[in-house]
Amino acid sequence: MKLRKLGNTGIHLSAIGLGCMGMSHAYGEPNDEESIATLEKSLEIGINFWDTADIYGAGKNEELISKVLKPNRDKIFLATKFGFIPNGSNNNFDASPRHMREAVENSLRRLKTDVIDLYYAHRIDPNVPVEETVDAMADLVKEGKVRFLGLSEASANSLRRACKIHPITALQSEYSLLTRDVEAEILPTCRELGITFVPFSPLARGLMTNTLDLTSLKEGDFRTTLPRYTSDHAENNQKLANAFAEIANRKECKPSQLALAWVLAQGYDIIPIPGTKRRTYLLENAGAVDIVLNNNDLSEIEKLLTTYPNIGDRYNEHNKKLVDKN
Repeated sequence: MKLRKLGNTGIHLSAIGLGCMGMSHAYGEPNDEESIATLEKSLEIGINFWDTADIYGAGKNEELISKVLKPNRDKIFLATKFGFIPNGSNNNFDASPRHMREAVENSLRRLKTDVIDLYYAHRIDPNVPVEETVDAMADLVKEGKVRFLGLSEASANSLRRACKIHPITALQSEYSLLTRDVEAEILPTCRELGITFVPFSPLARGLMTNTLDLTSLKEGDFRTTLPRYTSDHAENNQKLANAFAEIANRKECKPSQLALAWVLAQGYDIIPIPGTKRRTYLLENAGAVDIVLNNNDLSEIEKLLTTYPNIGDRYNEHNKKLVDKN
């Protein structure tokens, strides 16, 4: 596995991380046995950057990860997040110092560890100044409970404000061939400030694998609430995925690998975290680090996106409210 540097830390992580959300949350029924085997396989092939959050399965994902994390703690760089509250008020989000204190102790207990490598605020709380949130998070670093701080779905302005309080090591936001909002301001700001960019959903929530039938998503699948995977956008995106798979076939790789290779090609300060709960897909994803895209490949992909432009929004109106625009 190839490595990439994490921000200004001097730490090198696997060029592709592992998003663990789907093992316990949002995408169908859990399979703990296969998920644990996937976690163990990730260590075997050199993927040492794992990502979770306290909201995933209402804590069950952290508990699941702990079964592999505890006996392998020194081999894993672990990221988790706080802020979302199951069935809570305030739009189900709270990044106040009071809630953070409770959240971090619960995460440490569930993970069966005494330190979190990278601790993210899962969103920017519109009711709490980002300076207040980050100042409280910085206290965790002083206390040795957290090593590095991150933000998720933060605007460029919020990033700058946060960095005046304490160094931000990583910013996590959605980024894929179909979700490129961050290219305008956020990616340049990360580079200016020495912040690693960590894309979640780099496969467009499975769409770019060309294995997803948008007409047969099951009840409880998070994607059924998103415009991109339903309504009049679904037909456009299914055709786009099919055409993208043809490019992958000519490159003699899987569509998932081509999609990840595209993300990796956008900069060495980017570490995507594709999610999976299956060893088969984990191994496919890992193979993306060896795919080299030339200018002709990149141009062909860009042309494809203009051929099928009716992609649709990534979030519905409720979820859009929790993306920082300040």
